[in-house]
Amino acid sequence: MGTLDEERRHVERCRAGLRRMLEGARDNVIVGETVAGDRYSAERLGRHLKSLAKELSEEPEGPPFFGRLDFGPGSAEHRGRAYHIGRRHIAGEHGGPPVVVDWRAPVARAFYRASARDPQGVAVRRRFGWSGTTLTSYEDERLDQGEPGGQGGSRLLAAEIERPRVGPMRDIVATIQPEQDDLVRAGLDTSICVQGAPGTGKTAVGLHRAAYLLYAHRRRLERGGVLVLGPNRAFLGYISAVLPALGEVDVEQTTLEGLLASVPVTAADPEEAALVKHDVRMAEVLRRALYGRVRKPVEPVAVADGSYRWRVPEDELRRIVDDTRRARLPYGVGRERVHAQAVAAVRRRAEARGVTATAAWTRRMARGLAPALDALWPPVKPEEVLYEVLRGPCGDDADDPARGVLSDAERAAITWARPPRSHRSARWTAADLVLLDELAGLVERPRGYGHVIVDEAQDLSPMECRAVARRSEHGSLTVLGDLAQGTTPWAAASWPERMALLGKPEGRVVALTTGFRVPAAVVELANGLLDALGAEVPPTRSYRSDGRLRVTRVEDLGKGVVAAVREASGFEGSIGVIAADHGTAALESALRDEGFEVGGPRLSVVPASLVKGLEYDHVVVAEPAAVVEAERRGLNRLYVALTRAVSRLDVVHARPLPPQLARLAPARQGGGGGV
Repeated sequence: MGTLDEERRHVERCRAGLRRMLEGARDNVIVGETVAGDRYSAERLGRHLKSLAKELSEEPEGPPFFGRLDFGPGSAEHRGRAYHIGRRHIAGEHGGPPVVVDWRAPVARAFYRASARDPQGVAVRRRFGWSGTTLTSYEDERLDQGEPGGQGGSRLLAAEIERPRVGPMRDIVATIQPEQDDLVRAGLDTSICVQGAPGTGKTAVGLHRAAYLLYAHRRRLERGGVLVLGPNRAFLGYISAVLPALGEVDVEQTTLEGLLASVPVTAADPEEAALVKHDVRMAEVLRRALYGRVRKPVEPVAVADGSYRWRVPEDELRRIVDDTRRARLPYGVGRERVHAQAVAAVRRRAEARGVTATAAWTRRMARGLAPALDALWPPVKPEEVLYEVLRGPCGDDADDPARGVLSDAERAAITWARPPRSHRSARWTAADLVLLDELAGLVERPRGYGHVIVDEAQDLSPMECRAVARRSEHGSLTVLGDLAQGTTPWAAASWPERMALLGKPEGRVVALTTGFRVPAAVVELANGLLDALGAEVPPTRSYRSDGRLRVTRVEDLGKGVVAAVREASGFEGSIGVIAADHGTAALESALRDEGFEVGGPRLSVVPASLVKGLEYDHVVVAEPAAVVEAERRGLNRLYVALTRAVSRLDVVHARPLPPQLARLAPARQGGGGGV
């Protein structure tokens, strides 16, 4: 018990260190308010100090460290030293060595990379077991003596990976594997695409990469920031606690629809219209529609200056407009350039005649020229342009921007049957948000980010990819996804093609093939579906040998699901019932009638369309045939639903199973039998 007692004393030193850091941060806020300097610097310093104090005061309650490294004689830099590794740096007393080293620090990398074959100077790697905030155990790996570490060699590592899931997603700093660590610590200028089957930790890798980049390149990322794009609000809620637990709160997390929400979505497209609107050819249609507003000058423009009129000849004006179009500037910037160059032409003529072109005189000339120049290069709102595209051509369709780009059937699919009177009364769809963003990006460059993380990227359409690319033009990307989980009509078939659409054709594609979340029984079932899905992805191998898969044929679906949930309630952890969207209401009612609290901390009934990215200890998939029939890529949706299970999976069905599933998991009658 001596070693454990000493480690518990170190826990108290950590807590004392956190208290000192918080007190020091609060004192700095007080002192900072009296620091001399210019107003901007003082305000910036004040915001920084208050942010640090707030961050420390809101530090999540949890273990201060999860590991320790003892370096031996094989390390020239750290020989004879020991470091505790935790989620955040904790300073030592009186300026002494830190009592905890941040997991992102260079020295901490050996905790994830060292092995018996390559100890990297580490003599002993120690992992700790916790019950809440109480240190209960530890486990040493003697890497200097050739003891195996990492996968398969650590009981505490396995226990942490298999710990029941309740509540939001947890960080994985205590269990990051070497192949994941390589991706987490990839350089800021490197764009990567992570192909990962369910349970391989790709989402966690993306979030931890965000935390690492903010640690290693904070000053570079201060201006642009980091953006995390998730597939839906439920997913964002699930991952919301990860980055704050790692000490990073200044990360924008949203959905693509939330990012593009320039107008309310009050309508829905039929699938044939959505397919056309998400097609990359719409970028050319919109570009034509926007720049079709620019007119060729057919006469000079003139501006009054007292009794005199200054003129810009037609040929000079045409040259200004043509040169600006060839420069391929954003439409709004081009418009400003045309105005500026026309005013400059007037000023040159005036100065040649001895006029002193003051700032006031120049502004007056600009106001006088504005109406004529606006007729050549008009001001515009994206909604006005899209309204004209979706309304369809008025009269001669030679001016139709879709001509020669879309087929007649495609043009008809996106054209309003009953056009609204103006763009102000238009009812926009989710696909229209993407088109409006394309137009807004043509008018004016959007805000860019230093790094963008895109999860479930296999479901992005070509036009959505362009929206992401605009925001990462001068930054880098972490693209996360699984081709087998593609459920949209435009789902990706190839990652290199998708990375090109995202503006990063040079991006590195890496596959994660070890499943840490999904148990072996479920992984085997999922691998068996890959051929039917037509996805060219490598099969997954499970880190875990535990888990259970059971397929049950029942007479009454509601009663069968109730029975499965009742049994699952006897185990620890969360329970998720997944069904086709139209079937969830009946199952919720059946469970509530039996006294279950649906939507509470343990039990959720989730539509199959919203389950991507979520996980539950025990999953009940109800009526797989209905899930498959509900949409074009229903079999991919079923694959997603089946792989949400962390420990146990029940497949309950009253109808015959889809043939692709039936050959892998023949159904059993009644309540018994496992596969």
